[in-house]
Amino acid sequence: MSAGGSQALPSSVDIREVGPRDGFQNEPEAIATADKVALIEMLAGTGVKRIEVTSFVRPDVVAQLADAREVLAAIDVPAGVARSVLVPNERGLTRALRQRDRFEEIGVFLSASETHNRRNVNRSVDESLAELERVVARAREAGLRVEAIISTSFGCPYEGAVDRVRVLDIARRLAAAGVAEVAFGDTTGMANPVAAHDHFTAAAAALGDDVQLTAHFHNTRGQGLANVLASMQAGCASFECSFGELGGCPVPPGATGNIASEDLVGMLHEMGIATGIDLDALLDAARAAQRVLDRPLGSHTLVAGPVRWERAG
Repeated sequence: MSAGGSQALPSSVDIREVGPRDGFQNEPEAIATADKVALIEMLAGTGVKRIEVTSFVRPDVVAQLADAREVLAAIDVPAGVARSVLVPNERGLTRALRQRDRFEEIGVFLSASETHNRRNVNRSVDESLAELERVVARAREAGLRVEAIISTSFGCPYEGAVDRVRVLDIARRLAAAGVAEVAFGDTTGMANPVAAHDHFTAAAAALGDDVQLTAHFHNTRGQGLANVLASMQAGCASFECSFGELGGCPVPPGATGNIASEDLVGMLHEMGIATGIDLDALLDAARAAQRVLDRPLGSHTLVAGPVRWERAG
């Protein structure tokens, strides 16, 4: 690694499950609301403490999440499991706040790349930032924890390399607005382990302890778990993932799924790093998703099963 060596690995990490939003939104066939609710409740029973359950985007843009209100109203999760919803703008926040008692966190998002941001939300990065500052202020007034996701933090499929200074400037502005967490998104799987290590080293120096730093990797080119390890070596201890390796990005072609939650949890447990998650229960949820979607899912642990060490004697 190039930037200042490696830190000791964390003894535990924070994992946020994003499959019910980031994963479901990319499915071409409609998923019944009842099936979404059942899968979310299975995930909530795995020990994961944070779940992104839906998004208040325009139904005509993301039809798969048009039932956001119904999903929120129906899900029943254990105490201590934080429910999060993604909101794209002030209008989305207004819709979400009508069910304020049904969730604890919101996520806001923008891209570091001008081209990707315009194709995704039809506005410039500066326009997005100005509106998100208002969204964050309103959400905090409502007592909500706010996470900001910066997409294309490691590269853009349209523009190529994205200046890290620009990404961190956006992160500083979001931190100043009052977000509790900044997630750096590898939206189309363009990160590599050296870049991931250097990025989180620089992010920690730029943002300090003011906000939680989170990694959101996609496994588009098979480097997702390697990027997780490199990020942990740079001090990152918070990750987003999607059961069954569901997900992707709806804008550019070929943007495959997020790192699979069960692959991430399995790797961490084998390394002696605690997650608080029951891997077998997580695999049960991924198998249930396979049945609902009626197709095989891509996670390696789902196919091969978890490592079971035989004990001698």
